[in-house]
Amino acid sequence: MGKTWDGKRYHTLNHFLREKFGGKVFKISLDAGFTCPNRDGKVSSGGCIFCSPRGSGDFAGTSEDITEQFHEVRRMMNKKWKSGRYIAYFQAYTNTYADVKVLREKYYSVLNLEDVIGIAIATRPDCLPPDVLELLSEINARTYLWVELGLQTVHERTARLINRGYGLDTYIASVRELKRRGIEVVTHQILGLPGENKQDMLQTVDFISNTGTQGIKLHLLHLLKNTRLEEMYRRDEFRLMAMEDYIELVVDCIERIPESMVIHRITGDGPRDTLIGPKWSLKKFEVINAIEHLMMDRDTWQGKRYTPNIDIVNMFI
Repeated sequence: MGKTWDGKRYHTLNHFLREKFGGKVFKISLDAGFTCPNRDGKVSSGGCIFCSPRGSGDFAGTSEDITEQFHEVRRMMNKKWKSGRYIAYFQAYTNTYADVKVLREKYYSVLNLEDVIGIAIATRPDCLPPDVLELLSEINARTYLWVELGLQTVHERTARLINRGYGLDTYIASVRELKRRGIEVVTHQILGLPGENKQDMLQTVDFISNTGTQGIKLHLLHLLKNTRLEEMYRRDEFRLMAMEDYIELVVDCIERIPESMVIHRITGDGPRDTLIGPKWSLKKFEVINAIEHLMMDRDTWQGKRYTPNIDIVNMFI
């Protein structure tokens, strides 16, 4: 068998953070009150077709005060885990889409809290102007930081369909600028987008694996109420993935991801009260266990089928 990480056949975020900080580290999801240029009319309106009304921040806290929100989520986590340190995760909407003075205030308000050892910032590649990049460089010099970019797919036809609102060249330029400043990048990919087949999705993971980003999140496409994706589903324009197909696809993806890349997620959480489907996704640990069992059955591991190939990136730009 190939390399393992604490007995896992893929490089988990939990393993990475334990190795880096010497103990358990938790992410605290936050909604800092931002919006998105894909919602407010600057780029488009309505957001990406799959995005929830809370801007993918459905598991963030609810308090308007960011520090109280942090403590709110931490209290809930402490009911299950009594000790640890924290990464403040700016999750909802686009977390670099504001005046740099506002961003500075938001970021530093949580960085100064006890046991916070870093922050993670989810944003869009088209929302990283020079002054924001300078602020991120400043924070990166002070604490641990990673920036999450929602690529979702490498295919422009799908990007237009989901109303992503920016081109692949923008993503590549943003990764380059972040890497130049020594800032770690985590790239999001959604599996099961309308119109994409298995080969399309494997092309996206191959692309991400060769861009030099430090981490990847593999998300299952969730169909949520009150989204434009729901309207497409009601018109029978696409079908949701079956659990067996998803499990096999994730294992195929993991094999193609380099060992050095941290896999932050291999499925996703959908809010139970607004999730239309797939309902099997609510059994999160059952899905994860099935993925791990299939890896054992195949005697496979992360990176087994990875081959560095920069030409894959050049194919799409």
